[in-house]
Amino acid sequence: MRTVIAGGHGKIALLLERHLAERGDTAVGLIRNPAQADALRAAGATPVVCDLEHSDVTDLAAHLAGADAVIFAAGAGPGSGTARKDTVDRGAAALLADAATHAGVRRYLLVSSMGVDDPPAAGTDEVWAAYLLAKRAAEDDLRARDLDWTVLRPGRLTDDAPTGLVTLTRHAGRGAVTRADVAHVLAALLDEPRTAGATLELVNGPTPIADAVRAAAG
Repeated sequence: MRTVIAGGHGKIALLLERHLAERGDTAVGLIRNPAQADALRAAGATPVVCDLEHSDVTDLAAHLAGADAVIFAAGAGPGSGTARKDTVDRGAAALLADAATHAGVRRYLLVSSMGVDDPPAAGTDEVWAAYLLAKRAAEDDLRARDLDWTVLRPGRLTDDAPTGLVTLTRHAGRGAVTRADVAHVLAALLDEPRTAGATLELVNGPTPIADAVRAAAG
């Protein structure tokens, strides 16, 4: 399987790329900064320099040629303002969907966030509020498309060692999840086309990942 990952230098993306490479898949990571290319190669991925804030559909679609799936794991990141939450977390996700359609790639996984269903509470930090609104807008845009999409909403992310045990369901409840477990769940979702059309929340829990994904597909 050939998978193109937007936000290829992110922590989850690097873990996912390494996991995909180890199981014999081809991982392609889209990055904005050429200096990040060596980190992707070390993870077993092919780096492609493509700035999603300054690319058009045709250019991006060319990078998706021959892909079996795309994953949006990009984000404006810490220190970015409200404007970039919209241009990256929403706009770039929509651009990737446009490009996937153009390139004939139907499978699309979107890494979103828990907490996007409700409007930000009064007094919420404006940048965090913009992030939640952008993630929700990206989800809504994707649901309206004729793609085999799955939305994954992880809980609070940690850098702890993977557990291999999760709760993966429509409403998981608040909790934390390791980035490594998120990466492994994404890989498992790629293998389970019956999760298309699902929005799933993810936290660490009692169920082995393969069983959790199988149950979510059912």
